[in-house]
Amino acid sequence: MHIDKDLVAASATPMVLAILAEGESYGYAILRRVRELSGGELEWTDGMLYPLLHRLRRLGYVTTEWRTPPEGRRRKYYAITGDGRAALAEHQRQWATVTRALRDLWGGHGLLPAIPGGV
Repeated sequence: MHIDKDLVAASATPMVLAILAEGESYGYAILRRVRELSGGELEWTDGMLYPLLHRLRRLGYVTTEWRTPPEGRRRKYYAITGDGRAALAEHQRQWATVTRALRDLWGGHGLLPAIPGGV
């Protein structure tokens, strides 16, 4: 299934912040987690993720640190900050409102059947 680029863009910031709220991570692992969370439906690219991570760093929502793990490959790790957690909480409030409205529309008025396992 193709996910509309506007929906991907709108969900990218809260998704990355939520992933980092689980624990610090590096770019490839974030891409892998997005794929896992979406059941393979979201296939983000480096070209989409890294500009977002740079923007989140400029906003003070994440910090970065270069590390060389035991495997030997140097990686830049990202960690969420207090400001990032506050931004994530605000995104969660906004998305709760949107998903509640869509759930009511899709399941409450007979326009579309409720989506099994969906919102």
